[in-house]
Amino acid sequence: MSVSTPFATVTSADGTRIAYERRGTGPAVVLVGGAFMTRGDSAELAELLAERFTVVTYDRRGRGDSGDSAPYEVGREVEDLDALIQGPAGGSAMLFGMSSGAVLALEATARGSTVSRLALYEPPFVTDDSRPPLPADYVEHLTELVAKEAYGDAVAHFMTAAVGLPDEVVAGMRQAPFWAAMEAVARTLPYDGRIMGDTMSGRPLPVGRWASVTVPVLVGSGDAGAPHMLTGARELAASAGNYTLRVFPGEEHAISPQVLAPALADFFSAPTTADEEHAGS
Repeated sequence: MSVSTPFATVTSADGTRIAYERRGTGPAVVLVGGAFMTRGDSAELAELLAERFTVVTYDRRGRGDSGDSAPYEVGREVEDLDALIQGPAGGSAMLFGMSSGAVLALEATARGSTVSRLALYEPPFVTDDSRPPLPADYVEHLTELVAKEAYGDAVAHFMTAAVGLPDEVVAGMRQAPFWAAMEAVARTLPYDGRIMGDTMSGRPLPVGRWASVTVPVLVGSGDAGAPHMLTGARELAASAGNYTLRVFPGEEHAISPQVLAPALADFFSAPTTADEEHAGS
């Protein structure tokens, strides 16, 4: 049984309050969610990891119980992570990022956040022609829809342009009970678009973008989902010697926490070499 603390907040550098929960004891791990995700979506994975780690889950800015401040910048989300690392995580942490949250975690590590190990699952890169790239005006159009409070249309645009679902499928999803929850956080969809930048353009990943990441990195992907996910994970994992690819047979983008947790626990518990201690310092 994990030890859990009640919902609390930390203050980011720009004054925004970021809501988090902390579970367990041991080395600190912060879970970084992707589009639509709030801290509750990571609860099952957090409970599994809390048997061996202090696990921090949080609401990214603009979601759940966290505040927000304009204008948005990716650097502010990095500062949010820094506040969590320096606060409830105790000054240093390992990160796990899911989907666009994987790219945020990668970006934070590249910008100098105090991270000792980094695990990523299916950063949604589009680096080949296996699916259409994002439209050039994707973020701009999302921003316009959010400004008009057309949150349902923003969710639909994300689902068709970013996820690649057919219009008729998304039309049916609008009637589903979960649609309202997605609309509730739709105002943050442009944030995920800004984080992804040009990495969903159908071109190879930008050379050297994350060259400053020298800590051990685990890049995970399922082999039963959209082909571009595995292709992008493989390309990222091949970019430097400190990256390791882990393919999960039969898993898709919504990987089972029961499958993911043991792999993360093994990676986060691996012995640290002298070179890794220097890289993470």
